[in-house]
Amino acid sequence: MHPLQCVFQAQRLSAPWTSMCWVLLRTCRAHSSASSTSCASPEGKSSAGVQKDFSSRLATGPTFQHFLRSASVPQEKPSSPEVEDPPPYLSGDELLGRQRKVYLETYGCQMNVNDTEIAWSILQKSGYLRTSNLQEADVILLVTCSIREKAEQTIWNRLHQLKVLKTKRPRSRVPLRIGILGCMAERLKGELLNREKMVDLLAGPDAYRDLPRLLAVVESGQQAANVLLSLDETYADIMPVQTSPSATSAFVSIMRGCDNMCSYCIVPFTRGRERSRPVASILEEVRKLSEQVLQLIRERHNICKQIHLPAQSGSSRVLDAMRRGYSREAYVALVHHIRESIPGVSLSSDFITGFCGETEDDHQQTVSLLREVQYNTGFLFAYSMRQKTRAYHRLKDDVPEEVKLRRLEELITVFREEASKANKASVGCTQVVLVEGFSKRSTTDLCGRNDANLKVIFPDAEVEDLTNPGLKVRAQPGDYVLVKITSASSQTLKGHILCRTTMKDSSAYCMT
Repeated sequence: MHPLQCVFQAQRLSAPWTSMCWVLLRTCRAHSSASSTSCASPEGKSSAGVQKDFSSRLATGPTFQHFLRSASVPQEKPSSPEVEDPPPYLSGDELLGRQRKVYLETYGCQMNVNDTEIAWSILQKSGYLRTSNLQEADVILLVTCSIREKAEQTIWNRLHQLKVLKTKRPRSRVPLRIGILGCMAERLKGELLNREKMVDLLAGPDAYRDLPRLLAVVESGQQAANVLLSLDETYADIMPVQTSPSATSAFVSIMRGCDNMCSYCIVPFTRGRERSRPVASILEEVRKLSEQVLQLIRERHNICKQIHLPAQSGSSRVLDAMRRGYSREAYVALVHHIRESIPGVSLSSDFITGFCGETEDDHQQTVSLLREVQYNTGFLFAYSMRQKTRAYHRLKDDVPEEVKLRRLEELITVFREEASKANKASVGCTQVVLVEGFSKRSTTDLCGRNDANLKVIFPDAEVEDLTNPGLKVRAQPGDYVLVKITSASSQTLKGHILCRTTMKDSSAYCMT
């Protein structure tokens, strides 16, 4: 064994220098000649010759700057990362996944869910495939938690299960690789690599970018680890990829690490110092998630096509005083974008009239916004000062009460006019309605909600069940029915019931 190998075996996990030793060792092997004499002293070759050969190869290897390339100062606005050259001891092809299948399991907190999505985003770009079938996986990665002893014991138990799977792997298939990611990798690095030799790969919370390289090293039959913590890694330029196609929520990570140093908590030691993502990258991720939501609403007929979009005022000056964070122009642009993305979408909103310092011109701008947008549903109120708010301490409630009430009446009148126009567009259409029960004003009428979340009133009558032709039924709360709209007001649609249906069957009907 070469002396450098001996040093590595003895000090593999003792300090950050270990990673550099490992890279130097791999460099030594990568630059060796076709004979096996490059990393071992052959018979007949002098000690001085070996030293000279090693020194020449070391001189052509990576410099100290190579290991500092990722330690740049984070930029406020994320940019597309430059494609780096592969490490000198690996070829570009070795960093590719070559369609090997990865199975990911997540344990612990919501941050680990987000970490899983980040890790998968990186691996996906490197050519790996995702599988939900443990038996067909080539790589199994566990995203782990160290917050309590029980959380770690769960992983040890899981590793013993996976060891059986690894042992029974047919020789005809590529060897199964098992990796530990996240907090447990950071805390128990030595034990994880050495205990029963179950783990091939370790990646700490700040080392997910290194996963393609670590997996490439593992493919050569060696263990690989990177658990170095970072002062600036936030993965700001990486868009997390949803790991579950059926997920109903998404997490946006704002910061990593923690500086609180609570006396009972391991997090500062497994996730490092607190650092926040650049604002621009957070906004970009939220924007992309919002686009996905709009696309889902448009594509899925079982999602109500109604969005609540609070405006509060139509005046940019008042919006600024309210500290809403957007202008009238930005709000209107968003409305147009939503309507382009979801044809026929229903919009509802909140409005406050008579806020501190609101002028008559500000009020008229709100009136014009109501006319421009034509909301289907609105919630309008006169402003009332609340203690402890910023307005209470710094602004003056200077709009007289009678002026507030007069402006509120004007807004209500305009809203009803425009909502009536918008709702009358439904007259003559056949719509799917979810039955809620009897109408509050009549025991002979039923009430329900349509796809725009508007109230629909229709007679309680026997109708045909679309899924059972010839069967006559009366609609019950929770049923879906088809209703032909015959009239509309600013708040309610009326019509007559055609039949009982299901959400699946109703999608075949044209609603226009």
